[in-house]
Amino acid sequence: MAEPQVVMYATSWCPYCARARRLLADKGIAYSEIDVEAHPEARSEMVRRSGRRTVPQIFIGETHVGGSDELLALDAAGGLERLRADEPRK
Repeated sequence: MAEPQVVMYATSWCPYCARARRLLADKGIAYSEIDVEAHPEARSEMVRRSGRRTVPQIFIGETHVGGSDELLALDAAGGLERLRADEPRK
């Protein structure tokens, strides 16, 4: 089974974005980052998709995880390990 694509809307200076980046990196989970400051139209897309205006906003596939706190809670519940378990083996 292919790993769902992880997308994070973020800014370069946000400490919560940094915390989410660190967790994803520590887990070895690849993700795409969309900088909402460098691409202002992306902020509108983020708000439309998530209903929220703050960063980070994280999606796994089409599922909205939420922000940094929700990502950490998902990890604590084993959700990120399950994501890694679904990763294709080489």
